[in-house]
Amino acid sequence: MEKKNSNFELDNLDIQILSILMNDASVPYTEIAKKLVVSGGTIHVRMKKMEDLGIIRSSNLTINPQKIGFDITAFLGIYLERGSQYNHAVEELRKVKEVVELHYCTGSYSMFAKIICRDTDHLRQVLNEGIQGIKGIQRTETIISLEESIRRQISLID
Repeated sequence: MEKKNSNFELDNLDIQILSILMNDASVPYTEIAKKLVVSGGTIHVRMKKMEDLGIIRSSNLTINPQKIGFDITAFLGIYLERGSQYNHAVEELRKVKEVVELHYCTGSYSMFAKIICRDTDHLRQVLNEGIQGIKGIQRTETIISLEESIRRQISLID
C-alpha cells in the first residue's frame, strides 16, 4: 500500500536526485552521489524515503512500441451506464493488457484510456472482445493517434 504525506516537501537535494534519475533512471547512485557531492548512502536513504512516501512510483524501462510491431496508439473515451460501475470496470480493464493508461475523468466521458495495438485488426479485436463487452460500459469513442509529438515527465527544475 502506498504511503502518502501531503506535508512532505522536497528539498534541493531531493529535486536534484529526482531530476537526474528522471532523465536517465540507469544512473548509479554512486555516480549521482559524486555529482552532488554527498555519500552514496545519502542517495540511497533519500530514494527510500521518497519511495515510502509514494513520490516515486517505480523505475521502468521505456520501449518504443512501434519498433516491436505495435503501430496503433488509440485513446478511448468510455461511457459507463452508472458511476457505481466504475470500480468493476477498472478491474476488468486491468485484464486488457493493451490498456496502458486509464483515467477517471470529468467531462463527457466517465473514463479515458490509452491503448496500444499491433494494427487496426488488433484494435478492433481489443475493442469488440476485450472492452465493449465489459459489464457497465455503455459505449466507447475511439481516437487514433497519428503521431506522438511530446512525451515527458514534469520538470522539477526551472
